[in-house]
Amino acid sequence: MPEAKNIPVEWLKGSPFKNYFIPSLILFLCVGGSALLAVILVFRGHRMGRKAAITCGIIVLIWLAIQVAIIGYVSWMQPATAVAALIILFLTFKLPRYGD
Repeated sequence: MPEAKNIPVEWLKGSPFKNYFIPSLILFLCVGGSALLAVILVFRGHRMGRKAAITCGIIVLIWLAIQVAIIGYVSWMQPATAVAALIILFLTFKLPRYGD
């Protein structure tokens, strides 16, 4: 059975999940995938880089909001990740515009 190392399964009580497989898959594909796509587009100077980075920051904040709604505040990583998402959004507005 998939499990997150050192993360209690009890945190998922009251959620639609019995283990961490689906949340981990969503985290990997949606959050990680959007971040990877944004990094690639930004570093290539693609005209969609800015939009991808904004979307990535918003996805991270939505992920955190849902996570806190389901399991509550359980780790210092939650606010640290929120700060990182806000930094992504702030820095996105510093990017040069490529044909927007």
